[in-house]
Amino acid sequence: MAKVKYYYDQESLSYRKIEVKNRRKVRNVLAFVAAAALFGVGFMLFLLSTPLLSTPTEISQARELDNYKLNYEQLQRKMTQVEEVLDHLQERDNQIYRVVFEANPISEDVRKAGFGGANRYKNLEGFANSDIIISTTKRLDVLSKQMVVQSKSFDEVQRLALDKEKLLAAIPSIQPIANDNLTRMASGYGWRTDPFTKARRRHKGMDFTAPRGTPIYATSDGVVKRADNRSSGYGRHIRIDHGFGYTTLYAHLSSYNVKRGQRVKRGDIIGYVGNTGRSQAPHLHYEVHKDGSAVNPINFYSGDLNPEEFEAMLEAANRENQSLD
Repeated sequence: MAKVKYYYDQESLSYRKIEVKNRRKVRNVLAFVAAAALFGVGFMLFLLSTPLLSTPTEISQARELDNYKLNYEQLQRKMTQVEEVLDHLQERDNQIYRVVFEANPISEDVRKAGFGGANRYKNLEGFANSDIIISTTKRLDVLSKQMVVQSKSFDEVQRLALDKEKLLAAIPSIQPIANDNLTRMASGYGWRTDPFTKARRRHKGMDFTAPRGTPIYATSDGVVKRADNRSSGYGRHIRIDHGFGYTTLYAHLSSYNVKRGQRVKRGDIIGYVGNTGRSQAPHLHYEVHKDGSAVNPINFYSGDLNPEEFEAMLEAANRENQSLD
């Protein structure tokens, strides 16, 4: 029940009831409602701005942000592990793989170069966790670039390894006649006495004496370029192109076991010892050429001679005697 208010009327010397007009009542009510509304809005804004009270949506979003931050921190730790593994691979690549295959190491400037130019990460700025997002993105970009560089390096090393394997297969490395079949090593490379003119002339190969029909072996992988008797003095002979500038020649054969254009492997029987052409006795005249020039074959027997056998052959090859062709 509303309180009734009175005032003292001095004229009538009595208390009279205070009558409030309807307009004033309405005005008072509206003022109260407005004040209450303003107070309510202000209080609500205060509650919304204080961290002590959050809406369910804000709570969910805050939890999601914390999860994202945790994921980024875990990603940072994993990237640190990847960087350590990649550093180890890069070190092995420079110090071992590229050294073995005689390739220049890749500099640190190339491996770990950043990304220049305009700000690549401007679109990531302005967020609550921009620092960790930008830092993680930068590290990922650098890691990606390093992995591309390392992948290309391994591709190059693989190619170099294949080339090296082909080179090793191309270099002559065994005797053309087995030790068990040799009568002796008759004459070596260098200045020797011609058996027909008795004059000194340069002997471009080595003479191996062996019985007629003794097997002759390809000293390395290659392709038969010639198997004929159309070269003066050599009689029946074979020439093999091994690639990388290496060719070998086998002369004075009795017969062939290969034909022109045939691909052979190291150790394949290509022909048999004979006494054809400009020859004094059954033997094999063997030459090694590098880039078109004859070189001493004594340097190409590493594949099947032990140190003692090599020393004995070297001593025999250095004797200045008479050649057999």
